[in-house]
Amino acid sequence: MTKLQRGEMLAGIAFISPWAIGFLWFNLYPVLASVYYSFTSFHVVETPQWVGLNNFQTLAGDDLFWTSLLNTAYYIAGSVPLDLVAALFFAVLLNLRLPLREVLRTCYYIPTVVPTVAAAILWIMLFNTHGGIINATLGLFGIPEIPWLSSPTWAMPALILLSVWGIGQAIIIFLAGLQDVPATLYEAAQLDGAGPLQLVWHITVPMVSPVILFNGILGMINATQIFSIPFIMTGGGPLNATLVFSIELFRNAFVYYRMGYASAMAWILFIFIFVLTLLSMRLSRRYVHYE
Repeated sequence: MTKLQRGEMLAGIAFISPWAIGFLWFNLYPVLASVYYSFTSFHVVETPQWVGLNNFQTLAGDDLFWTSLLNTAYYIAGSVPLDLVAALFFAVLLNLRLPLREVLRTCYYIPTVVPTVAAAILWIMLFNTHGGIINATLGLFGIPEIPWLSSPTWAMPALILLSVWGIGQAIIIFLAGLQDVPATLYEAAQLDGAGPLQLVWHITVPMVSPVILFNGILGMINATQIFSIPFIMTGGGPLNATLVFSIELFRNAFVYYRMGYASAMAWILFIFIFVLTLLSMRLSRRYVHYE
């Protein structure tokens, strides 16, 4: 290397060094440390003691671990398909030439930037059994009051319905995908007598199937790690009906200070997300159409 090239290289390293140091210290080191801690008994103030696979063996017999894992799977199975359908539906509507279309697009995205705590408090009031707007509206149709957040039967469905509140990002991504669908396909199908539903099912859905896959994987990852909303609204209750994996992990790490045990849970969560993503990619070979 010439002197000029060495100078340019050192300047480049100097410019990226803040990011590199931040990545090594705040990302890579915690990941590697959690691998080590997952094989230890570590209670923060004590020296980690190597226990091998004991944490993972204990997890296998932990009822709360399996309850939280099943609750998370329930939430994923309910919220991800619902959010995808709702996001695609609104994206198709917002892609039409409607009056005030830009204003409507902004309105649908605003909930995404609302602070999570504020949104949770707002929905606690909306889901209130006595006097909540949702039950008051249902009462107009003769439907009795539903104990949304105080019943083990209704608490998780309430959180699944609430997940639709945050589909603004998915709508934006779907809108970007819809812009790439050639108008000639719709025109040709209309000449053949296709109706609106046929256009959506036979043209829109296949053409945006890669975007559906992308939003689906992001949705699964986000749903697997959901924490703030159930923690604030239900705290994992009632009767552990909304005890998702992240809440149980948080309790072990920052309530019981079982950092080694919590690290093992974190890697189980990673494996769970990895398997779901891998299955999605395998299934996409049959259902996703690329140009």
